[in-house]
Amino acid sequence: MYEPLASRLRPKTFDDVIGQDRVVSIIERMLEQDKLVSLILYGPTGTGKTTIARLISDYFPMNHATFNASVDPKSELKKVVEQAKLYKNMLLIIDEIHRMNKDIQDYLLPYIEKGTVVIVGLTTENPYIAVNPAIRSRTQIFRIERIGEEGIEKFLRSIDLDVFDKKLRITDDAFRYIATGANGEIRTAINMLELACLNAKEDMTIDVEEAKTTVGKPQISADKNGNDYYDILSAFHKSVRGSDVNAALHYLARLIVAGDLKSLLRRIQAIVYEDIGLANPMMGVKVDAACSICRQVGFPEAVNALGAITIEMCVSPKSNSAHLAVNKAIDDVKAGKTYKIPSYLINNPTYDDKRAYQYPHDFKGHIINEQYLPDKLQGKQYYHPQTHTKLEKRFAEQYEKYEAIIKGKNKKTNG
Repeated sequence: MYEPLASRLRPKTFDDVIGQDRVVSIIERMLEQDKLVSLILYGPTGTGKTTIARLISDYFPMNHATFNASVDPKSELKKVVEQAKLYKNMLLIIDEIHRMNKDIQDYLLPYIEKGTVVIVGLTTENPYIAVNPAIRSRTQIFRIERIGEEGIEKFLRSIDLDVFDKKLRITDDAFRYIATGANGEIRTAINMLELACLNAKEDMTIDVEEAKTTVGKPQISADKNGNDYYDILSAFHKSVRGSDVNAALHYLARLIVAGDLKSLLRRIQAIVYEDIGLANPMMGVKVDAACSICRQVGFPEAVNALGAITIEMCVSPKSNSAHLAVNKAIDDVKAGKTYKIPSYLINNPTYDDKRAYQYPHDFKGHIINEQYLPDKLQGKQYYHPQTHTKLEKRFAEQYEKYEAIIKGKNKKTNG
């Protein structure tokens, strides 16, 4: 039976691992001191998580086990724990650790805490979101990064093409195309090279056109079920916030290819009020209209509206003053600063000071000297106007006028 090239080339030592020098060096030092702690390795597929876990297990040939959290039953885990009690410790590699059921976690936790079981969890999901906090707090978390194109290309060039039992040559452009197209996944790069070589004829030179014909389009990193998708959403958001039109369009294109219109529209609607806000309030209306059109027409027609609204958000003036203001107020409420409301602001109040509510519309200028905040929050300022845009500068002037009247600093009402 044919063994895939990626399997045959799997690293046999830590020195053979590509592009993960920092993580590997930390793990090697722990193993040298015989002080391995529980770990979670997370990152995209094909970047070496399973390889690193297997290399760690080589240090524990008689007392290590594997467990797949998505398919293996709790009974399998109990067998591992019983073995751990005999050996006094056990290395347990947990694949897809983010899928581990709560009852299994609860069973395993005390053994992890005592060090009876040392786990190496593997996941493509962000453990800070997807893994139960109880497990997470008892592990060290390492992100396994995508490998750079140069590192992948260098590795591909080191492969002995004689393994294919025919004379083959590969041009520099073909190597570069495969390295770029693999999108940071070494296993994908090996698979692409293998396919090109298996498809090639005896004594053939594989050029970039042949590589394109054989392996097809480059891999696209935008799996909406994986953590990487949310990294792209974040990069899109930050590019719009930073007013970089071309970067925003690049990440927009990756999100369009992923095909999850609902999540993309939700993020665009969040951006407009978080980062544009009071600098250009009409952008909220425009974004709402663009999103409505996108929902009606769907893909592929929606791409034009998405492109147009992304460009306009990028070139729009920005302000996060409203975002900061409301979140400061929320922080105070969460901190317990929910003091007694002034009695005259309450419906059907029992007036402590016999005061009646003063209706602002009965006064010239529709604004009066009045206390609205609770006593213990008097003088609190959540909103700090940003005056670098003309529109919010006008808001700031009006805000300062109203504040002066409300706080009694100016007894004249503005008409």
